Amino acid sequence: MTNSKPALHTSLSPSLFHLYDINNAIVVIVDVLRATSTIATALYNGAKCVIPVDSVAKCIELGKKIDAITAGERDGKIAEGLEYGNSPFEYPREFIAGKTLVFTTTNGTRLLHMALERGAGHIITGSFPNLSAVCDYLIAQNQPVVIGCAAWKDRVNMEDMLFAGAVIHRVKSHFAINCDSSQIAETLYMKAKKDLFEFMKEKNASHYHRLMNFGVEGDIRYCLTPDCANVLPFYEDGKLVTHNW
Repeated sequence: MTNSKPALHTSLSPSLFHLYDINNAIVVIVDVLRATSTIATALYNGAKCVIPVDSVAKCIELGKKIDAITAGERDGKIAEGLEYGNSPFEYPREFIAGKTLVFTTTNGTRLLHMALERGAGHIITGSFPNLSAVCDYLIAQNQPVVIGCAAWKDRVNMEDMLFAGAVIHRVKSHFAINCDSSQIAETLYMKAKKDLFEFMKEKNASHYHRLMNFGVEGDIRYCLTPDCANVLPFYEDGKLVTHNW
């Protein structure tokens, strides 16, 4: 009997992304610390849309052209020439509601544009703050899935793998998973799920360590908190919008 379940694969780094068939698949872009957490938060708090761009220059140019908020980071810090950074706490409802955010980051928006260049037609973004929205959507769509971890400058990171594992743990009964990176991700998540922050701390995860040096422990804790901004960012017509499916 043929297994009719759609396939689910996990790419643990942008440098591996080209190995996966994204034709007719839902691509989930994951950058837990902090791009996709911040995108979910901005949309949850009423942003009109988030426009992801792959360079600071494009961010500044487009922001001026459409009178939007320009934001983003390079190496974890606010990029020179931009107004705001990559912290979800910078986008409360009273600030972001009804506004357009043009956004560029070191890893997350770069991977999204890689997916677009490879012809992906169905892109969403995911992180712990919108974990349930992502899982519910993937189950409902019943299509192949590629979870794309943005990592850190092509180096595999722990937090993106943990989120991939959390998704897999919730949806695995609905998918055919013959993918070692997916199995590894779920195994890691099962070890960490009791307290993700303490697990990252105990293991001295590289991006945890990097952001702690910037004094943003609150950002890390927030970005590891499930469903605190439970919307589904969906890419269409050059922007990420809240998808009411």
